[in-house]
Amino acid sequence: MNLRSVHQMEISLKKGDIAFRIHGSSQSLLGAERLVLNVMQRMSAIATLTHKYVKALEGLPTKVLDTRKTTPLIRFLEKEAVRIGGGVNHRMGLYDMIMLKDNHIDFAGGIAEAIQLTRKYLSKEKLDLKIEIETRDLIEVKEVLKVGNIQRIMLDNFSYSDLTTAVKLIEGKYETEASGGINLDTVRHYAECGVDYVSVGALTHSVHNMDLSLKAI
Repeated sequence: MNLRSVHQMEISLKKGDIAFRIHGSSQSLLGAERLVLNVMQRMSAIATLTHKYVKALEGLPTKVLDTRKTTPLIRFLEKEAVRIGGGVNHRMGLYDMIMLKDNHIDFAGGIAEAIQLTRKYLSKEKLDLKIEIETRDLIEVKEVLKVGNIQRIMLDNFSYSDLTTAVKLIEGKYETEASGGINLDTVRHYAECGVDYVSVGALTHSVHNMDLSLKAI
């Protein structure tokens, strides 16, 4: 079985269940035990937490996104765990999608300038990358709509009311992503505002490892 097919299976385990049985020499098993368990504990926790968010959105079209707030050197594994849990991977790095955040916009001199400079850069470098832009209020959403030339609008730390209004203003012209302080208690409320995605950094940056152990039988 490969990782790409695991997410198609839903297997529920409870405390005390045996997840795997492995065979080999005692030297080999004990030599690999700690590394394997450390990875399994973290990735299992990420996949499980992601699954809880996905289940909380059951019946809604909104997808759960991860972020780049991952552990150094093991981003691929953590993002794979999110995917196995039923979530959707955001960009892996700075190379597969352009994200214009508040600092970029401020340094560029405004929303219009940031988008224009980005488009100019992509054209010059002959790159075909999607652009997502962060907005902090409804005024900025309206500015983005005037300029266009992007693919997704991030609605950062919006209230439910403003989020609903923003989605109506955008009218499906661009993908929408709610972000900022979203947790299991609030994720469905954000999704019900009509956004395409909710991004949850806590899936990878705040998860607590599961307690797994290897026992000889």
